[in-house]
Amino acid sequence: MLSAPVPVPIRGTGQNASQPESFTLAKERRILVVDDDDLVRERLAIVLASHHFSPTAVADGETALEVAEEIEFDAFFVDIQLPEIDGFELLGRLRQITPTAPVVIITSHGNLDSAVTALRAGAFDFLTKPVQPETLLLCLERIFEVRALDEENQELRKSAVGTRRVGSFIAASDALKDVLSLVRRVADSASTVLITGESGTGKDVVARALHDQSARASRPYLPINCAAIPEGLLESELFGHTKGAFSGAVGIKAGLFVEGHGGTVLLDEIGEMPEALQTKLLRFLQDREVRPVGSVHARKVDVRLIAATNRDLTKEIQAGRFRQDLYYRLNVIPIQIPPLRDRSADIVPLAHHFLERHGGSDRRFGESAISMLEKSRWTGNARELENAVERTLALSDAEEILEEDLFLEEERIGIDGDLSLDSLIASAAKEETPLRDLEDRYIDEILRRVDGNKMRAARILGVNRTTLYRRKDSDS
Repeated sequence: MLSAPVPVPIRGTGQNASQPESFTLAKERRILVVDDDDLVRERLAIVLASHHFSPTAVADGETALEVAEEIEFDAFFVDIQLPEIDGFELLGRLRQITPTAPVVIITSHGNLDSAVTALRAGAFDFLTKPVQPETLLLCLERIFEVRALDEENQELRKSAVGTRRVGSFIAASDALKDVLSLVRRVADSASTVLITGESGTGKDVVARALHDQSARASRPYLPINCAAIPEGLLESELFGHTKGAFSGAVGIKAGLFVEGHGGTVLLDEIGEMPEALQTKLLRFLQDREVRPVGSVHARKVDVRLIAATNRDLTKEIQAGRFRQDLYYRLNVIPIQIPPLRDRSADIVPLAHHFLERHGGSDRRFGESAISMLEKSRWTGNARELENAVERTLALSDAEEILEEDLFLEEERIGIDGDLSLDSLIASAAKEETPLRDLEDRYIDEILRRVDGNKMRAARILGVNRTTLYRRKDSDS
């Protein structure tokens, strides 16, 4: 049951404006509101106080800084347009004073671009005026949920607790735990997310986790690969079309943005999107309106947009293949997924996960197999690892999977690419080396680079392991 609103005497911007209005209620979250509009400060402070928060309301940035130096606040709500010190500068200085306290920007409807800039500068979120009580309280609920998750993450790191998992999102490395923490933090935000990373790193898994952890989880999740659909059809797939809009349009198609209303749409491989369609997507992100191909009418939709790419979009912009303004609209919340080779702690947990996924729950990896998995470079990232596990299960029936049972796509562990038979042949031709000696040199070098493991050497050489054993035994 909510308590009655507490009367709040809010001072204006005049003689007494520099004196903050405080509510020191014991054990309550302290919130600092900074706005030069008397009515806004009064309304926000009353809502906060009536819901068991301890608000302090000030009219300018200088006073806000003075108060923040004296009182440890749990959150800040800051208007962008302030006298003397504007909201952007105040955002940065407040974060220096209290780095763990989130700053929420308050903006008018005409200042949404500024709000996006503030998000990039480190703001937690932004609210548009007039700020409704339910919007304010939902924002605070997210703030303290995120705070709790961050504290949980820190405790997990301190206690060296291993893998964390959300659905098929598995995180054992600190790098991926940070990604998971960010996913949980921004899941309920309506802001657009840009996920980047090499092919096979799991960008689609992260996108799905964002949807599943959000309030939109019960609504549609619709992924589309921009590289897999011909340019002429992609616009229709996204925005829909009217009957007769083009040859073959025999009926009405709603399009993914309409079908995904209330949910999430993933634009995978966004870097492959044709330039003409980039312009239409930019307009959609600005207006949140869908105009089907062949129609003059637009329709408002509520959809969370996630984009993903393995390309460096900044280089694509420089090359003139990607719009810079679209990039800024997409990159509101960036999530970078490191390659698997940079987070070796994830390799074995992922391998066990793929073992279960492909029907090997009654089987296990032996120490030698685990060692080999950890040493592999995994240039294809998690996708290559999954393929290797699935292939191993299909080709080996060993209950305990050992190194020799693994069927890896990339066997050249430690082979730097500078050793080729052609180069040895060219070298041998100059020295008039006999073919048998040439072969022996090549085999010996392969064996040296795989630490004498004849099984792996046989796979690299493309010969039967028995043949290799017989060859080396005859040499000895």
